[in-house]
Amino acid sequence: MIQRVLIFFLLLSISTTASYAQAAKRKLTDRDDLYGWEAVGRLDIGTQGFCTGTLIAQDLVLTAAHCALDKATGKPYPPGKVTFRAGLSGNDALADRKVVQIAAHPEFKANGAVSAPRVRMDVALMRLESPIPYSIADPFALHQGNVAGNEVSLASYGRGRAEAITRERSCRILNRSDGLITFNCDITFGSSGSALLARNGSRWQILSVVSAVGTNGRQKVGFGMELSGIVADLKADLRRDAPRPKANIRRLQVGSGKSSSGAKFISSGGG
Repeated sequence: MIQRVLIFFLLLSISTTASYAQAAKRKLTDRDDLYGWEAVGRLDIGTQGFCTGTLIAQDLVLTAAHCALDKATGKPYPPGKVTFRAGLSGNDALADRKVVQIAAHPEFKANGAVSAPRVRMDVALMRLESPIPYSIADPFALHQGNVAGNEVSLASYGRGRAEAITRERSCRILNRSDGLITFNCDITFGSSGSALLARNGSRWQILSVVSAVGTNGRQKVGFGMELSGIVADLKADLRRDAPRPKANIRRLQVGSGKSSSGAKFISSGGG
């Protein structure tokens, strides 16, 4: 049934009109508001536009693959093209980091036709140039299992709210089957790549990533994917393709050390 639903891909040039009560959403405009949500950030893609991303580790951002691939080339954006701005509010972010490495599903096509299989693959990981300390932003964990009561939440940037995170405190899962998740959160320009969050005890955890928006014939709905297995595979891809560190070779001259024997010893710890 989900595959027959009309889906409009959330490209950077597409916007939608909010149809949910404004009271359900709140802009996080100061430091107190941001507490607990610092790991959500805006992904600025050069001067082309923006998406939303969420830290899942100090140096890893989870987002949508269509936010990570250049439509013109079909390849990941080059290092330095994308900037993650954690907790951006106004012109100030809690931390700015360039993205230096991207991993997306190898079968995801930047210019492919929108379909249920495409949404299932619309996930990417971005490695930052340096970690963001836990004292600044606490990464979100991935959610496992069922969602009690089908209640979810969304924190993202978007058209008309590009300068601060807007959190929709409560929306609901409408359907969850065949690797797809349909929900009624208010999706708009810039919401692409944001994390759909489900509560686990007192904490919110990442259930899915916003990929597309469409209609089920009665109302506007958002679409995401099940993350089980995908994120682990992308992490493995990042490790495999990570630039190898350059060897730092130091030549030792006889007698250069402080030992009276003329030998210089190096401890097992590398010191």
